[in-house]
This record gives sequence, structure tokens and C-alpha cells, in this order.
Amino acid sequence: MDHQVEALNLPLPDLLKHLRKSAGMTQQQVADGLCAITGTFTLTRHEIGRWEQGRVRPTSWLPALADVLHVDVTTLKNAPDRKKLPPAPYTGSSRDDAEQVSDVLRRTLLRHGLTAAAAMPALNQHANHRVVQALNVIGNDRLSSVVDSLGELIDHYALTICSQPPADVYDELLTVRTYASAILDTAGSAPLRTELVIANGWLSHLLSVAACDLGEHAAARVWCCDAEHRGQEAGQPELAAWAALTKAMIAWYQGQPRQSAVLAAKGRQSAPRGTVIHAKLASQEMRAAATAGDATGMAAARREAGQAIATLPPRTPEVGAFSIALAEDPPYTATSLLFLGHHREAVTATKRVIQSVYQPEARHRGEHPSGYARSLLILALAQAALGHLDESTAAAHAALAGTRPAWPTMVLAGKLDQALTQHFAHARQAADYHTRYLQALAAVREPRTQLPGPVVVEDHG
Repeated sequence: MDHQVEALNLPLPDLLKHLRKSAGMTQQQVADGLCAITGTFTLTRHEIGRWEQGRVRPTSWLPALADVLHVDVTTLKNAPDRKKLPPAPYTGSSRDDAEQVSDVLRRTLLRHGLTAAAAMPALNQHANHRVVQALNVIGNDRLSSVVDSLGELIDHYALTICSQPPADVYDELLTVRTYASAILDTAGSAPLRTELVIANGWLSHLLSVAACDLGEHAAARVWCCDAEHRGQEAGQPELAAWAALTKAMIAWYQGQPRQSAVLAAKGRQSAPRGTVIHAKLASQEMRAAATAGDATGMAAARREAGQAIATLPPRTPEVGAFSIALAEDPPYTATSLLFLGHHREAVTATKRVIQSVYQPEARHRGEHPSGYARSLLILALAQAALGHLDESTAAAHAALAGTRPAWPTMVLAGKLDQALTQHFAHARQAADYHTRYLQALAAVREPRTQLPGPVVVEDHG
């Protein structure tokens, strides 16, 4: 029998959430039901979360959603979109950003009255009062609400991890991951245990990304292993595939392109076609092959990446940790052309990416700061190889003017410094860039409390 809809004038995002909770279902259970009905195996809980947050209207999924949620499809089709407020200007203030992240954590956990006893060891690593406020609330709620809360936080961090200082994001994620692990310990054989395992796995993956951005490769690899383990336990191959991408990226930036290509190819085998991670792994394999001088391997991976992107569903996320840049070329095409020596083509491809992906309004909102900086450095490297010193250093200074320095960015900045020093040793522009590079490098290497390690990655099975 159809659920009684209490408020037919609810916007579709709120209506979907209302119907799901009325049915006693989690986002993962809705995703599983949709996959079973449609025969699609690439829909995840993250997509359900995007629908409930109003980021995407699931028009093509409404008939299947009506079946899963036991409601007339007309009710869903007639539900209006949620009114969207214009995006707030990005201020570039890391303090404001950190408070925004913490406020989401505080409001989400306060709403469900979660206990924080297990998270206290992580709190010793930083003194963010909002996190302490949130996690000091004592109470209990249904396990399904806890799972939903963790899902909301995973979605939030997947967006903010690309724009916030990596150290701040790591500390916040570690607190949430510690808490999620404690919840998993107490879950026993509860029906929602698998979803808690998956949530822990995604948090571990996000921690590996933050650790990679910090240049903390040992911690990143441990978190990758945990994400792989959680994926295997829960039957979620995408988790292992995302972990493979992080390991392939680390190898590439460490100057090991052949190992990076092997890791990307292996990860792609476990990533279902039609998913963002399959396309990203193919793109990374292309870049690694090009860097190793394997033009044939690069061309094959480029074809695979193009075909993988063509199979992605409409409105694939283009912002955040689980996104892909949908431009004319697959991601990393310009970098691949650069390392194969096709410098003019690399300049053209990079300018195309900057124009289509990193538009001024997106940069104003604080989206993609690290990706934008790295694109500028690829452009600078290509311009330097063509002998265009002024164009190269202009792009380079713009790259280092960003507010989110990260280890991968500084690796490319160092390559450019070496190139300019080698080919323009006596040029004032090269000397000025060298000074700016050293300043940026010193800022990244500023002493901080020792990075908290992954203290809860053991098997809870």
C-alpha cells in the first residue's frame, strides 16, 4: 500500500527523504532496491544523498523510485524542486571554512544525540571547539539515523576536501572515522552493520586523499588498505578502485610512472564501467603511460578513458572527491601530451581545460583550487618547453597564489623550478619564480603537530 504523504507540497528532495524514512529505509537500501529493479549496478548511496540534498533531480529514476518507496509516480513527478539560494562568495578564509565544516558536524550529530566517548583520543590532536561541542553530546538514537548522519558527513567532506586546508580536513575526518569505528564495534551483527562498514570505508578513503595532499604517504597507504578491506567485507568493489587511484597518484607524483600505470590498470579491473572511478583510473593510466614514454599505452588508455566517460550517466558530479571533470578531453590529457613532448598541443589542451572546467565563477566559489593550480603549472611547463618564459612564469605565479597548497601541487612546482633553472639560468623571471617557489614550499612544510595515524583500521569482523 502507498505511504500516506503528509505534505504533498514538499520539494522533491525533502519528499524523497520523508518517504524513505517513513519506510524505515536507509539511503543504501534505496540504492540497492533501485539497482535490483532496473538491473543497474553502478548506483550508490552517494547518488541518493545528492537527490535528497537537491543537487540533482532524478527525473529518469522517478518510476523506479515510486516502486521502491511505494508511492504513486505522479506524486514524485509533481513535486517541485527546492528553491536554490545564490552561492555565497568565497572569502578565502580558512577559518570560516573550518567553522563551516565543523558546524555541519555539530548540527548533524547534535540532531541525533550521538555519544562521543570513543572519539576523545582523536580530539587530543586538535582543539576545534565546535567538534568538541558536537561530540560531547551524550545520547542514543536509532542505528539507521547514525548511518544517515555518517552518510551526510561523507557527502560534505567529499565536497570540502578539495577546497579546505588538507591538515584541517584530515583532523576532522580522523575524529569522525574514530567515532564511526566505535559505532561499528557496538553494532554486532545488526542488519545495518554492512552499511556501517561501507561508511568506515569511505571515511578511510577520504583520509587517504587528505594524507596524500599532505605528503604523508605512509598514512595514505594504510588508509587505502583499510578502504580496500572494508570494500571487500561489504562487497563494494568501488571502494577498492578508489583506493587504487590514490595509490596510483602517489606513485606518479613520486616519479614512478610505470608502477602508477600498473596500479591504475589493476584498479580499473575492479571498477564497474559506467562509474566515475573507472573513467578516472583509465585517465590516470594514460598519464602514467605517457610519463613513462609509452606512446602506445597512452593512446590505448586514452581511448578507454574516452569510452568510459561516454558511458557516464547524466549529471555526473563534477565537483568533489568523487567527481570527474567533463571536458572535451579526458582528464590528464594535457599532462600526457606534455610528457610525450607534444608541447604546443599541451598548451592548447590545458587552456581548453582551464576555460571549460575552471571558470572564474567556480574559482570565486572556491571550487577546484588545487586542480586549477596544477593545470596552471602544466601550462607553465609546456610554455617553458616552447621557450615562452614570460607566459610560463605568469601561469606559475598564478598557480602559487592559491590558498590551498598541497603536496601534488608542489611536486609540479618543483619540476617547473628545475626546468626554468636549467633553461633560463640567468633570467630575472626564473630567479623571481625560484624565490616564490621556495616561499610556497616553506609554507607547506611549516611544522605542525605530528599527523595522527590511522589508529582504528583493524578488522572488526
